[in-house]
Amino acid sequence: MRTITTTQDLADYCEMAKSQPYVTIDTEFLRERTYWSKLCLIQLAMPGAGEAVLVDPIEGADMSMEPLYDLFRHEATVKVFHAARQDLEIFFVEGKVFPKPLFDTQIAAMVCGFGEQVGYETLVKKIARENLDKTSRFTDWSRRPLSDAQKDYALADVTHLRVIYEFLAAQLKKNGRAEWVEEELAVLTDPATYTVEPNEAWTRIKTRTTSGRFLAVVKALARFRESYAQAQNVPRSRVMKDDALLELASTRPTTQEELGRSRLLMREGRKSEIADGIIQAVKAGMEMRPEDMPRVDASRDQIQVNPALADLLRVLLKAKSESLGVAPRLIASSAELDAIAAGERDLAALAGWRHEAFGEDALRLCRGEIALSAKANEVRIVRL
Repeated sequence: MRTITTTQDLADYCEMAKSQPYVTIDTEFLRERTYWSKLCLIQLAMPGAGEAVLVDPIEGADMSMEPLYDLFRHEATVKVFHAARQDLEIFFVEGKVFPKPLFDTQIAAMVCGFGEQVGYETLVKKIARENLDKTSRFTDWSRRPLSDAQKDYALADVTHLRVIYEFLAAQLKKNGRAEWVEEELAVLTDPATYTVEPNEAWTRIKTRTTSGRFLAVVKALARFRESYAQAQNVPRSRVMKDDALLELASTRPTTQEELGRSRLLMREGRKSEIADGIIQAVKAGMEMRPEDMPRVDASRDQIQVNPALADLLRVLLKAKSESLGVAPRLIASSAELDAIAAGERDLAALAGWRHEAFGEDALRLCRGEIALSAKANEVRIVRL
């Protein structure tokens, strides 16, 4: 087991990887105590019996990641991940780069009939016919030295991935669904996926209150929390949790004494710089002009769903997903089915590969151009 800790060794390995058709990649990280993920380890493996290595940015604190980013930009080598989103966020935040071309075996497996959000362990068992050693699953990857067992566990995340990738790539070539995967990957390589603008942070907070002034204070508090958490690299919950934020938006403290009466604000949030920021945010929310106040889209609550049509769409989705071997929720969510039944058309379920797989017949069903019939355990589409 070779561990790379120098820029030169990383550059040599990545140069070799550029001659390969693909390289498998995984990371180990911590995020419990920080806003941004702390990168602790990178695992890389080349095809077949090619060398698998660990790249240790903790032991190699002076090592530059630029050779790896250069490999990411090398379009002749496919970069293979499983459930890539958190890995890609790390590389985008630290290096402002996305691997290209990219392959995510979790997405490919869903498209190839392995179910929704299929785990790596499941694919190792079903495709690689191996079992994973789980003993190091809850490792604190920031602690050194790493044991041989921990290193073995980490390398298994990229060595078995080679077999999984080759199998799924062949399946996609056979079933002609590679473009389906490409559509899903476009979301993972969109910077907006990983960028949280403090001014938009309030949209992530769930509340049933639609009062403009209340939402103005929520927006100001959420903006302060996001900006502070990003600047100090601490979790949002360390500044204040959502329930405390909503309580403060209701009580609207204007002094330290009033803030001290909060039932939900934790001790961390009572520190002077956070407390001052909360009071200033409340003030900003109270002074916000009516035209600048956020508004909840009430139209979502007012859509008129045709329940019978929604039920028929669910039957159609089940039939389609079974015939295609694709998880139903990958095609359309329950909320999207209700929206289609209510007449909405600007939906992901009706666009791209989903239009071909489900959306086209869903719209025909809505227009009364097809009907559904059942024979034994099979649902059939009948043209009218």
